[in-house]
Amino acid sequence: MSAFSRRRFLGLAALNSAAALGLTTVSTRPAAASPLPEYAPAVVIGTGYGAAVTALRLGEAGIPTLMLEMGKLWTTPGADGKVFCSMLAPDERAMWFKDRTEAPLASFLWLDLANRDIGRYAGVLDRVNFGDMAVYLGRGVGGGSLVNGAMAVTPKRSYFEEILPRVDAGEMYGKYFPRANAELGVNVVDPDWFETCRSYQYARVSRKAARKTGFDTTFVPTVYDTDYLRREEAGEVPRSADASEVIYGNNHGKRSLDRSYLAAALGTGNVTIETLREVREILHRPDGTYTLVVREIDEHGTVLGTRHVNTKYLFLGAGSVGSTELLVRARETGRLPKLNDAVGQGWGTNGNVMCGRANHVWDTTGSLQSGMPALGIDNWADPVHPAFAEIAPVPAGLETWVSLYLAITKNPERGHFTYDAASDSAKLHWTASQGQPSIDAAKALFDKINRANKTIYRYDLFGDTRTFENRFTYHPLGGLVLGDATDDYGRVQGYRNLYVTDGSLIPGSTGVNPFVTITALAERNIERVLAEDLRG
Repeated sequence: MSAFSRRRFLGLAALNSAAALGLTTVSTRPAAASPLPEYAPAVVIGTGYGAAVTALRLGEAGIPTLMLEMGKLWTTPGADGKVFCSMLAPDERAMWFKDRTEAPLASFLWLDLANRDIGRYAGVLDRVNFGDMAVYLGRGVGGGSLVNGAMAVTPKRSYFEEILPRVDAGEMYGKYFPRANAELGVNVVDPDWFETCRSYQYARVSRKAARKTGFDTTFVPTVYDTDYLRREEAGEVPRSADASEVIYGNNHGKRSLDRSYLAAALGTGNVTIETLREVREILHRPDGTYTLVVREIDEHGTVLGTRHVNTKYLFLGAGSVGSTELLVRARETGRLPKLNDAVGQGWGTNGNVMCGRANHVWDTTGSLQSGMPALGIDNWADPVHPAFAEIAPVPAGLETWVSLYLAITKNPERGHFTYDAASDSAKLHWTASQGQPSIDAAKALFDKINRANKTIYRYDLFGDTRTFENRFTYHPLGGLVLGDATDDYGRVQGYRNLYVTDGSLIPGSTGVNPFVTITALAERNIERVLAEDLRG
C-alpha cells in the first residue's frame, strides 16, 4: 500500500468517525472535539481542489494545518438512508439556504418540473446570483468536487501556454498534470461497454449527429469509478450516477475530494478540518502574522458566535468567488491596504453556454442516463469559433428525445469584482452582452449539426424561449490572476506568507472543465512555496 493510500485510509476513518459522533471538527488526533484553536501555524480557507492539494502537502511536510470550510461534512445519511438527494426528488439537502431549488434546466415544455420548494438548510449546492450572471458553487467538505459532473480533462497544451504563458508547460505536462490525475483517481469508461450500455445511449445519439456533420467526439476522463457505473447498470450495486445523482451530490461512485486528497491530508495526522466556519475578515498583524475573523453557524444558518484564529501562513482556497471576495473586502476596508489593483480582475465564465436539440422520434436517448458525462464534441481547432461541447445527460427517468450540451468556448470577455459596503460583500460586474461570444461559438457548432441532421433547437428548457443559456457558470475562474494579483506561484503581491491556491489564479478560461488544471497548478505552486518559504 502506498503512503497516499495509507493516509487516505486513515483519513476516511476520521471522516466517518466525525460523522458518527456529529462533530464539526475532523482530525485523526484525539483532540478532534476541541473548540476552534486560537492559533495554527498554517490555515487553508476552503476544502476545494487547490485547498485540498495544499493541505495534503503541508501535512506531509509536518506542518500543523487548519482547514476552515463554510459548508458541512457530507457523510451522514438522512432519513432516506442516503447522504445526498437526487435531482428528481430534491429536498433541503439540495441547496445552500434557499427556499426553492434553482436547477440549471429551468423548465421542460415550459413547465417548471425540476424545482421544488425546500426548507432552508446548509445544502450542498449554492447558486450566487449577480444580476446578469449566476455562479454555481459546491458547499461542503470537498467543495465543487461534490456537485460537478466528474469530468477530469487536461487542457490542450497550446491553449494552456496561451492563458498562462509564464508557467512552464513542459513541467506541468510532464510532472504536475500526471500527478494530479493519479491522485484524483482519474479513469476512462470502457469503450466496448460504452457501445452497448444503456447508461450512454444518449451520448451515442449525440455522437451520431456530430459524426454526420463531420465533427469528432472524444471520450472524457472522469473521477467517477467507471467499474462501479458498469455494475450499477447491471443491478449489482446501488445506483448513483444512474439514479439522477449529479448536481446535488453523489452517494456512491464519485471520487470526490473527501475520498482522495482530503482523506490523505487528514491521514498525515497534521491536518484538521473545521466545518460550518465562514471566514469573514483577514487582518494583518504588526508581527507579520494574520488574524481571521471566523463566523460559526449551524446547519440551519443560526450564527453561534464569532472567533478569531491567528496564523503565520495563510492559504486562500475558497474558490474564484470566495477568495476574491475576501481580498477585495480586505483591500477596500483597509485591512490589507497594500493589495494591488489586480485583485478582483480577470474573472471569466470559462465560456460556459448550454443548449438543447430536439432529436427525431427514432433517435431515442433512453430513460436511463448516467449523470456523469463520458463524451464531448471537440471543435477547439475551429479558428473562428473554438468550442468543446460536453454531451450532457437529461436524467429525467423517462424518454425526452433531448440532446443537451454544455459548451466551453473561448470567450475573451472578463468581469471584475468591487466591494459593496452596504452589504459587506463583493459584487461581480458582468453584463449579458459579454456572453455573446460564447453564444456565437455554440451557435456556429450546433447550427451545422442541426442542418446536417434536419433537427431543431429546444426552446423550452431555460424558463423562456431562448435557445442558448449563458446566464450561469459552473466554472468560475479568475479574480486573483497568477502573475498579476500574485507572483508566478500564488504569493499575494504586497504581503508575505499570504497565498492563493484555487481557480481564482486562472484568467477566466481553460478551454475544458477546469478542476484538473486547478489541481495540477496547486501541486506546482505548493511545491515551490514549501521549498522556498516554509523550509528555506
